[in-house]
Amino acid sequence: MRIGVNVPNFGPGTDPAVLRRWARTVEALGYDLLMISDHVVVTPDVAEQYPAPFYEPFTTLAWLAGVTERVRLGTSVLIVPYRHPLLMARMAANLNRFSGGRLVLGVGTGWARQEFAALGVPFERRGRLTDEHLQAMRTAWADEDDYRAGPVPIWVGGNGEAGLRRAVRLGDAYHPLRTTLPWLREAAHRLKSVADELERPVPAFAPRIVLRLTGTPVTDPERRAGEGTIGQIAEDLEELRALGADTVVLDPFDGDPAETLHPQAAWHALAAVADRWSPDLRE
Repeated sequence: MRIGVNVPNFGPGTDPAVLRRWARTVEALGYDLLMISDHVVVTPDVAEQYPAPFYEPFTTLAWLAGVTERVRLGTSVLIVPYRHPLLMARMAANLNRFSGGRLVLGVGTGWARQEFAALGVPFERRGRLTDEHLQAMRTAWADEDDYRAGPVPIWVGGNGEAGLRRAVRLGDAYHPLRTTLPWLREAAHRLKSVADELERPVPAFAPRIVLRLTGTPVTDPERRAGEGTIGQIAEDLEELRALGADTVVLDPFDGDPAETLHPQAAWHALAAVADRWSPDLRE
């Protein structure tokens, strides 16, 4: 099982220099994957959770590809209906080629109604548009003489039934976000049953979990995976490995924009996990 990190590409403390330090820290600690989020317009509903400045993911990952050598680079998640599918196919193919085949394209349908309105995209059609766009992108990539995409894995996000079924139909992995271990156990089993129902291969399981390191154990029955002492976090990772997870992405941002002004706390937590998990990170 490989471990990645979701890096904040937004907020008052984020700028190109900080993003470069994030990338080099993640790579130096031995993590396999660095992922960032996606928004195009910081409308009020977006700003409540992800305040400006917000760095566009394709541009940012191209920048980070040039300052890293080994770590995979990805989106968690790219909001598919926001862009024309052939534009996304072109940008993803180019980025994958420029980075030496390191791109992971995490995708989702989106949730910010005001942002959809600002972009002139019908919110009610976001699921259908996502399906259509993903199919169009795969068709474009089949033209190897033009796009030269190479293999670009698509991880489908979404914690609902629609996201899980979309992952089985159109994805290489299922990428649920920031939830509890009981939920993840059920999702791993549900993924297999839906794949059997649709007579499709079972996609890889690649959850993104929180990373919130505490000094004392978290005993709340609704404790999210990745939340608690280093021992609890290590146990969560072991259980996810036992569930067959291919990759687990750690997300150290816990919702306060001021966190982006002090990334050292997140780096400390990542170093603690790397120290505990170091044999696996070196594989």
